[in-house]
Amino acid sequence: MTDSPSLAARIPELANCRLLCIGDLMLDRFVYGEVSRISPEAPIPVFQISRETTMLGGAGNVVRNATALGAAVCFVAVVGDDPVGRELTAMVGAQERVEPYLLVERGRPSTVKTRYIANAQQLLRADSETVRAINDDTAGTVIRVTADAIAGCDVVVVSDYAKGVLPDAVVEAVIGAARAADKPVVVDPKGTDFARYRGASVITPNWRELAEVTGMPANDDGEVAAAAKALIERCGFDAVVVTRSQAGLSLVTRDGAAEHLPARAHEVFDVSGAGDTVIATFALAVGRGIPAGEAARLANHAAGIVVGKVGTAVVYGDDLLRTIHAGEWSAAEAKVVSFGAALDRIEQWRGTGKRIAFTNGCFDLLHPGHVSLLQQAKAAGDRLVVGLNSDASVARVKGDDRPIQPEGARALVLASLTSVDLVVVFEEDTPMALIEAIRPEVLVKGADYRLEEVVGADFVKDYGGKVLLAEITEGYSTTGTIRKMAR
Repeated sequence: MTDSPSLAARIPELANCRLLCIGDLMLDRFVYGEVSRISPEAPIPVFQISRETTMLGGAGNVVRNATALGAAVCFVAVVGDDPVGRELTAMVGAQERVEPYLLVERGRPSTVKTRYIANAQQLLRADSETVRAINDDTAGTVIRVTADAIAGCDVVVVSDYAKGVLPDAVVEAVIGAARAADKPVVVDPKGTDFARYRGASVITPNWRELAEVTGMPANDDGEVAAAAKALIERCGFDAVVVTRSQAGLSLVTRDGAAEHLPARAHEVFDVSGAGDTVIATFALAVGRGIPAGEAARLANHAAGIVVGKVGTAVVYGDDLLRTIHAGEWSAAEAKVVSFGAALDRIEQWRGTGKRIAFTNGCFDLLHPGHVSLLQQAKAAGDRLVVGLNSDASVARVKGDDRPIQPEGARALVLASLTSVDLVVVFEEDTPMALIEAIRPEVLVKGADYRLEEVVGADFVKDYGGKVLLAEITEGYSTTGTIRKMAR
């Protein structure tokens, strides 16, 4: 089935959903570096570390994906009374649109997964974790907090990573409370006993889990459909969404209908967290009353995007629009992204060793001077990000008679240049917030500025970045052009 023209119109609806997520929270740590030699001590590669990043993993990655799509999230989880638990608490607290209920259980170690990555490929994963069930007191609190929160949410996600936060009593109570409140429940399962999730609306195993739980083969469309139907009959689910790696995604419903969606990924870099992206996207859609078939197609598009990124990445509404409109949108339109999507793309580029150059401006009437500046900026790095003043920002900076062209037109013209890799519109008078978030290796402005006049110059130099004053092409300026037009 091809995507309907209305599928893209569903994307803004996801941001209106309020999701309740309960599950196993963990810290995902990524260590990036290079391997260029074998150790003299043993026949193993020597990994030279260049940088490290951390992000929310497990159920936390479901939360990240939901908020990246604009949704509000009530998040219930358990952490240990340890440095990792405190780091996780701070990270969740820093997330926008998240109402956290993180319970601390003494004596319980928090979970950390550390991945070592070179040349955009994982070399090794090291886990520090416990699978011990939370104690009865903690479980009772989790049940009470979740039951109180259900009424204010549209959909419930149970994100089970088998780390002990979801013992049978908690799962049964959460599903029971949600169904009593007439709220759909979407479960990302673990283990071999899916009957413990009885009463859930939708369950999202991968094809290997489906085969193991049912004892039936799940290698092709027919086998997946048969196994999913058997699971529905056995456990009473309304539907099963099966993630099938390079084969795509299948949706099988209680009435026996089966829809098999081909994989959308053009190139697979990393499947870490792809299941979290699927369940978050699907659940938000279902929570807004979007039919399961359309919800599955949105989730399939999202999965195709996220596996093309490195690490436990997230998908933004911009990403979904681009992939749904693939073949309809121009390459230039695909370069104009939101703030969050830009940061995500930049992180992916850095994961492959790319250096980021940044410049900014109003770019109201693009002229050869602008083109020269942008070419010099691109030459200073591997990827060029351009911060573009919004219409309101231009009016404040340049006067009420500006801009001549609206921000959408200005952004598209910029993005059509081969020297420009990304365009981000900002609302503030200066790009300082963008510069602080991006932390470019090179900050570029025209030589008509003095170094001390360049916004962000001191900040960039303080962390070792470079500030470049590009040569000016004489005889061109937007203001001059406007004056000539007015004669």
